[in-house]
Amino acid sequence: GQYDTGPPQPARAAAPGAAHGSTPSAPAARQGPLPRSVPVRVTIPAILVDAPVIPVGVDEDGAVAAPPPQDANLAGWFERAVTPGEQGTAVVVGHVDNSRGPAVFYALGALEPGNHVEIRREDGRTAVFEVYDVQVVAKKNFPGERVYGATGSPELRVITCGGRYTEQSGYESNVVVFARLTDVR
Repeated sequence: GQYDTGPPQPARAAAPGAAHGSTPSAPAARQGPLPRSVPVRVTIPAILVDAPVIPVGVDEDGAVAAPPPQDANLAGWFERAVTPGEQGTAVVVGHVDNSRGPAVFYALGALEPGNHVEIRREDGRTAVFEVYDVQVVAKKNFPGERVYGATGSPELRVITCGGRYTEQSGYESNVVVFARLTDVR
C-alpha cells in the first residue's frame, strides 16, 4: 500500500550534506545503564505511538526481522541485542504501513531531536530515551556499524521503512531514530 505523499521524511534527510553521516551531539547520559529486562511496550508521545513490543530475530537475509505485518500496532525488539536501558544499543523495529494503511511507525520520520521514546520493561520500569538524530539510510548499503554500534552509553534505535517505494522492491530505505537513555521512571 502506498499513499500520495508517503510517510513523513526527516527534515535533515533533505538538508545538504545530511547523507554523509554527520552525527549531532547526543544528550549527556544522565542515567546509568539498567539491568537486562525485556521490553513490553513502546510509547512515543510526539507521534501518538503506543504499542506492544514482541521479540524478533533475523530474517532469511540476515537482517533484523519485522513483526508480523497483519497487526498494524505492533513493534519488535531485536532479541539478539541488549534490552532497552542496558549498556549498548537496543533496537526496536516496526512497519511503516501494511495492506490496510498506516502502521505503528508511519510517522517516525516526523520525530525531531528532543522528542522522547519511552519503553516499558518487564521489570515495571520505563526507560526514557531522548532522540538526538533521525536519518534515512539506504537498505542496500545499510550502515550497520553506525546504526547498531555501541557508543558507550545505553542507546536505542527505532527503525522502520522509508524513502522511495516501488511495487517490485518495496521501500528502498530505512528511517532510523537515534536516541539515548536520559531518564528512568
